[in-house]
Amino acid sequence: MIAILDFGGQYAQLIARRLRDAQVYCQLFPFDAPAADVLAANPEGFVLSGGPATVFAPGSPQLPEYVVDSAKPILGICYGMQALTHSLGGTVALSPRREFGAASIHSVAPNPLLNGNQVVWMSHGDRIEQPPAGFIPIAATDNTPVAAMADLKRNYFGVQFHPEVHHTPGGTEMLRRFAVDVCGAETNWAPAAIVEQSIENIQAQVGKEAVLSAISGGLDSSVATALVQRAIGDQLIAIFVDSGLLRAGERERVTEALRGSMSTELVVVDATDQFLADLKGVVDPEEKRRRIGERFIRIFEKQAKALGSPRFLVQGTIYPDVIESRGSEKAHLQRIKTHHNVGGLPEKMDFELIEPLRYLFKDEVRKVGKELGLPPALVWRQPFPGPGLAVRCLGEVTPARLQTLRAADGILITELESAALLSHERAPIAQAFAVLLPVHSVGVMGDQRTYQECIALRAITTQDYMTADWARLPDDLLARVSNRIVNEVAGVNRVVYDVSSKPPATIEWE
Repeated sequence: MIAILDFGGQYAQLIARRLRDAQVYCQLFPFDAPAADVLAANPEGFVLSGGPATVFAPGSPQLPEYVVDSAKPILGICYGMQALTHSLGGTVALSPRREFGAASIHSVAPNPLLNGNQVVWMSHGDRIEQPPAGFIPIAATDNTPVAAMADLKRNYFGVQFHPEVHHTPGGTEMLRRFAVDVCGAETNWAPAAIVEQSIENIQAQVGKEAVLSAISGGLDSSVATALVQRAIGDQLIAIFVDSGLLRAGERERVTEALRGSMSTELVVVDATDQFLADLKGVVDPEEKRRRIGERFIRIFEKQAKALGSPRFLVQGTIYPDVIESRGSEKAHLQRIKTHHNVGGLPEKMDFELIEPLRYLFKDEVRKVGKELGLPPALVWRQPFPGPGLAVRCLGEVTPARLQTLRAADGILITELESAALLSHERAPIAQAFAVLLPVHSVGVMGDQRTYQECIALRAITTQDYMTADWARLPDDLLARVSNRIVNEVAGVNRVVYDVSSKPPATIEWE
């Protein structure tokens, strides 16, 4: 196996994900995990993740001594490369020019990991000024002379970019070469094992007790529910809550799809008034998420009392949610935003959570869904955040503003689906939606001045949702969507298109 030491990077679990793609077994450990715990797993090599710190700052995470003492191969990624450099006596300094996003690297010396010119994904403000003794640069960019380095005698490697993200096309092969060719790891880890292991874990956790499932009809909660149902059968009761924050026709589509694809009991709860009352006057996105998370839990607690008070609750939490929310076991991460089903949960609640997808990424969840036999309409349904339109309705959430947002969003989705760009297996767009901005702008309609709201359109391409790029939609499609929105949606006189990647932006606006 390969041991991955997590220095607090947003992509640490994604390294494990890429090694799984190469069918290599790996485990993820905090950088400060006891040496005995890591070495007990008998790793064939170490991968050091990225992280948000500056390695030469006081109190920053440092490379544990046992890693070098083990004499095993090491691959440092971004901050991991800097930690390796700093530990071995090299020099790390602020870069005169930061690099975020795509960059082109070129090889400068033969090595077993990479060769030729490649596009990679950068996200750093520091760089290697002087590699440690024994290291040579093996790749560079115009801005970063040491974009990758190697000590070929000790099999130590460092890369300043992120090979684990989808936007480094050759990254999975780099990680495979390190794990298999350099470390000698075996390729015997298959994705089907995820389903088998999840079912075993659920059965061990639940036993013969009843379980509630918080199901939204989206991919994550549907797959989580299907996994639990496969494990415990009719012990499971699914609850779908209409929060009033759904897209147009969502409740009808969700209940029809779930009742058609799952045999478990489905309870539908209309809680529109409660959620809107909770959100009245609230504009801060973190407070929105906190209130929504608490309201969901209180509704499930109430339903549980009517159903015999089962103590288990299933959630479709996936790993990007945990990373962005800085879940309890990732407390050293920087919080990006609180997901209602992670950091937004109340401190006291009556449930023990079952989260079988907590360490999976979106495309892995889809593979599990296909393995479980879920219909394509659910497997390829685009993601929809648990807080719903509340985090796409920037500013105060009111019934009138929700109506405006639903109408604009419906136009965008309809046009994208008509163009075969969304909602199927080979669709180039992974996710698309409208955002209602809390600003008014001046316009003119029918020779009269208007002062109305603005809609932003967002469409992204991604595989794992950890990184994303904005979709290059056809000009005529954008023009058609914009024209329809300003003509068909009352109170909107301006439409803009979001051309931000992730990072530096996130996919959702709040």
